[in-house]
Amino acid sequence: MTHHAPHEQEIRAAAAHFGRRRFLTATGAAAALAFATNLPAAGAAYAAEADARKITENPFTLGVASGDPQPGSVVLWTRLAPRPYEPGSGMPNARVTVRWEVAYDEHFKRLAGQGRADAHPEFNHSVHIEPTGLAPDRVYYYRFRAGSWISPVGRTRTAPARSARLSALKLAAVSCQAYHDGYFTAYKHLAEEDLDVVFHLGDYLYEYPVSAAGGVRNYTDRTLPAVFNRETVTLEDYRLRYALYKSDPDLRAAHAAHPFIVTWDDHEVENNYASDISEDHLPPAEFLVRRAAAYRAYWENQPLRRPQRPQGADARLYRRLQYGQLAQFDILDTRQYRSDQAYGDGWHVPGPQSLDPGRTLTGAAQERWLTDGWRQSSARWNVLPQQVTFSERRNATGAGYQLSMDAWDGYAASRDRVLAGAESAGVDNLVVLTGDVHVHYAFDIKKDFKDPGSRTAGVEFVTTSIASGKDGADKPANWDTYLAANPHLKFYNGRRGYLTVTLDQDTARADYRTVSAVTTPGAPVRTAASFVTEAGDPGLKSA
Repeated sequence: MTHHAPHEQEIRAAAAHFGRRRFLTATGAAAALAFATNLPAAGAAYAAEADARKITENPFTLGVASGDPQPGSVVLWTRLAPRPYEPGSGMPNARVTVRWEVAYDEHFKRLAGQGRADAHPEFNHSVHIEPTGLAPDRVYYYRFRAGSWISPVGRTRTAPARSARLSALKLAAVSCQAYHDGYFTAYKHLAEEDLDVVFHLGDYLYEYPVSAAGGVRNYTDRTLPAVFNRETVTLEDYRLRYALYKSDPDLRAAHAAHPFIVTWDDHEVENNYASDISEDHLPPAEFLVRRAAAYRAYWENQPLRRPQRPQGADARLYRRLQYGQLAQFDILDTRQYRSDQAYGDGWHVPGPQSLDPGRTLTGAAQERWLTDGWRQSSARWNVLPQQVTFSERRNATGAGYQLSMDAWDGYAASRDRVLAGAESAGVDNLVVLTGDVHVHYAFDIKKDFKDPGSRTAGVEFVTTSIASGKDGADKPANWDTYLAANPHLKFYNGRRGYLTVTLDQDTARADYRTVSAVTTPGAPVRTAASFVTEAGDPGLKSA
């Protein structure tokens, strides 16, 4: 279905010429052709079947995960990888039968569903199960079996029925987990929180090299293989990098404890890429082969449904999930369809380029989908989980201030259209969830950021990173300047951590959770600040 894969012909053409390139071996060119045809293709169903009883080492080293809850269903994920740090993960080039079970209790005395699935080598032996017939708004336990091996047990929760009048919902938001910048201690604490769902807002992995000592983790008890000490560009590179990240026990614990709803930002492919434009200005067709590899590895390693499976270098990641009448979640993709950053990226004084009304962060189709969805929404809270800072963020007081060209500030007309769409749709209670910047922010979203007295159109909760940026500080060097330059900025903290948001009929409450360090393991967690916004009266107040 070519209309789903607009870049298919470019990839095919590029792949045919790439055999001699540094970044694409002949195998890579073959893989590029495979992306364009969306494997498993003809022959996959007839691929040799390996006997799961012959797996002699634990294949569940990367744990389990669940995601994208619906009222009667939730995605269950695992990947077979007895040797996760090796190409091929220690698995045969053949499909393997995996059995799955969903139960009402963690001892699996009362099953709610069970079945079998093939783990295909074409998908790196990952499985994505979409069991149906589950009860809404209910906790379930799940596990997998391959041969004599049994996976860890995961806990998940379905979404409430569309018509349900929920009293409350508690979510967490996380982003930016550079393995080489520190331990995932925040995830250990997140796993112990009582949550309905976790939103991952991007930068699940980083493409940069990871040293034998794991960067600032500075391991003394292990040596990471050299395959990690290079930038990810090929499918194998990205697959191995997910294996490294998912071998982290704190990340595995968080996935096993809560369902995740994921979206990507830039580092899942390459820093600050925009659509088919790479940071290093590769020919677009060549970059699209890399993007196809990255998108495929992302899908293989996340609890995503079939409609999110990439076709070549294209994947429909923006999607909508409902939690009863309480919340509608419109998950955005602000990388795949964006115009190139104005003024060559970085921080610049806003001007004709960044203010050009023809520029877009979402692409026209996603923008229409968003406003159409708002028009049909009957939810109390309309929540926008997305990647980059939405509110204006000046880096200096007075004239001559600069804005980030990678954030919505670099796409001012795009932001204006989204806010106008929310207003015309009658969206009263807009909450934007953001990652990317490795700091906690709390913003009032103004109808006109140039006029601090203008109407407050909603609130933005920005979560800091899990590890990126190393330990950070409660008050970064520019703390005073940012608070003075941006009167709609109500909170700013530069530690690592995550955010929890509790929605009820009357308020949305954000608790900003921080850990004191990530360069050493085991730091405690604390709440650095809490804010509420009231339904029908947008604007942040200290809680």
